[in-house]
Amino acid sequence: MEKAIRFYRDGLGFQTKEKSNTPDVIFFSTSGTKLELYPLDLLAKDINKDNPPETGTGFAGITLAYNAKSKEEVVEVVELARKAGATIVKEPQDVFWGGFHAYFADLDGYCWEVAWGPRDEFDDNDMLVL
Repeated sequence: MEKAIRFYRDGLGFQTKEKSNTPDVIFFSTSGTKLELYPLDLLAKDINKDNPPETGTGFAGITLAYNAKSKEEVVEVVELARKAGATIVKEPQDVFWGGFHAYFADLDGYCWEVAWGPRDEFDDNDMLVL
């Protein structure tokens, strides 16, 4: 994690408010998107604490994210994914950090987190402000 933080923050100049080299999680603002680094074992447990996916089994060690503006939107997006043929990996639920989220795997097996946070703010282009 520390090596990756130094690469993205110090090497590439990605913007973050985080000053520590060893945070539990870190968010970067980049042009048009966001990058989050999170330890691989914790990400796998966040997807499924009882049966975490293993790399090499379709789990690439990354997730894509959809930042919703409400709990209801999380549920709506998950239902749209389900109807489109996604596998729901984690049903919508409250999480320890105070938010609400779910995971689904798209048709190629890539995991998506759909999340809402009580302190999330969005700009005029519906981009999450970190």
